[in-house]
Amino acid sequence: MDFRIVWAKTALADLRDLVRYIAADDRDAAKRFGDRIIAKVEGLAPFPRIGRIVPEYRDELIREVIITPYRVIYEVNDDAAILSVLRVWHGARGEPNLKQ
Repeated sequence: MDFRIVWAKTALADLRDLVRYIAADDRDAAKRFGDRIIAKVEGLAPFPRIGRIVPEYRDELIREVIITPYRVIYEVNDDAAILSVLRVWHGARGEPNLKQ
């Protein structure tokens, strides 16, 4: 059974902001990159634990996939079968802020 994907408001804002930033130079590249991130997240639904544990948090349920230079950080809820996307965080920004 695939996990249901839920995007936190902060993650949606992150995605929107990065796509707008890229679009300032190249609208097509921005759309391709945004679509790539969404496709990567959707690919996690059947196997949510495929991402690595976020090193800064060392929590089995907080995981990430890298789409250079971004880290897509998400939380796994096994009981509810929900994958919650928490942030789309630029790797150069240091430790990800997961506060909602």
